[in-house]
Amino acid sequence: MEIFNDLLKFSVVDVIDVILVALLLYYIYKLIKGTVAINIFIGIIIIYLVWRLTNFLNMELLSSIFGGFMKVGIIALIVVFQPEIRKFLLMVGSTNFSRRGKFLKQLKFLKTENTDETNVDAILSACVKMGSSKTGALIVFERNNNLDFLSTTGDEMNIKVTQPIIESIFFKNSPLHDGAIIVSNNIVKATRVILPVNNEKTIPKRFGLRHRAAIGITEKTDALAIAVSEETGHISYFKDGEFVVFDDIDQLNLMIKKDLA
Repeated sequence: MEIFNDLLKFSVVDVIDVILVALLLYYIYKLIKGTVAINIFIGIIIIYLVWRLTNFLNMELLSSIFGGFMKVGIIALIVVFQPEIRKFLLMVGSTNFSRRGKFLKQLKFLKTENTDETNVDAILSACVKMGSSKTGALIVFERNNNLDFLSTTGDEMNIKVTQPIIESIFFKNSPLHDGAIIVSNNIVKATRVILPVNNEKTIPKRFGLRHRAAIGITEKTDALAIAVSEETGHISYFKDGEFVVFDDIDQLNLMIKKDLA
């Protein structure tokens, strides 16, 4: 009977509260999905549940140990989840509202026929051709984090993605080939973009500034990046500040399409 009375007290504010918590958990999951952080997050949840259990069973010694850990845990969380917290704050502060339709479409709250998916096939075909001629390239895919703050460091564009366009931008004699390009919704929105370079991680010497820049931008935002080496012609894929291993170009194609979905 008490449960039934509590259900009757469930107001519109409570519904909004539940929806906001669900959205918060959704974004947290997106940030840590596929990273080592998700294992740490699960470990923290387990410790919290054990603490609550020992507290319920009046196991004072264990409860005090876990309780002390939980009290200082916020500091540990800030240290351990520093990259994820930075991404989350950037996501909140620079949200790309033009991509909110994708989220709503996934929830089937909204159907739209105007979504223009990025032509990954054309981009990878261009990368393969540039790799064969050892033409360096750096391509950044914008996702939820708006990258307009980086677009202003280069030349803002509004060009539909095609294989010839990508190849012409990175052609060695082209005035646009230096720096990176930013691709969003099948549009090249900026060229000659200057990306933050990561100098902390140790990477093989055969990889240069393009690869460090790809690590830097994917570490600080939720963007994806492809780098074509000017020395070897090798194509590298980056996500969450890490190299992503793939067997062939077809597998890479599927991986990028899945990550952009």
